[in-house]
Amino acid sequence: MNLSIETPALLFSATSLILLAYTNRFLTIAQIIRSLKKTYEDNHNKSILLEIKNLNLRLTLIRYMQLFGVMCLFLSVFAMLLLYIGQETIGIYIFGASLLSLLISLGISFWEISISVRALRVHLQDLSEHIK
Repeated sequence: MNLSIETPALLFSATSLILLAYTNRFLTIAQIIRSLKKTYEDNHNKSILLEIKNLNLRLTLIRYMQLFGVMCLFLSVFAMLLLYIGQETIGIYIFGASLLSLLISLGISFWEISISVRALRVHLQDLSEHIK
């Protein structure tokens, strides 16, 4: 199998955009948690604690999404280095590991998004009961 040095470079733009999206999700959730914590300190509502727990899980998942995304980028660069110095076989395996890392990152992202959708449906369910 032949792998050119440009192939791992293709992941740079995609991985960079994915990491930017992950960071934006992280910052948004962190801001929501800060707001909810302040609200909880004012009225000690148990449902707020459950929301914070849910958001904490999502923050943990985002951290792993970022970890595997960065690992994908690192392994892509390493694969390019190996291809550059003529270590094509090892470079191919490292690039495969990079793709696997990206796949894991995207899988965790799907998990985090599904948690988010379930939480939003709970909020919408409350509203739909009032509409009926």
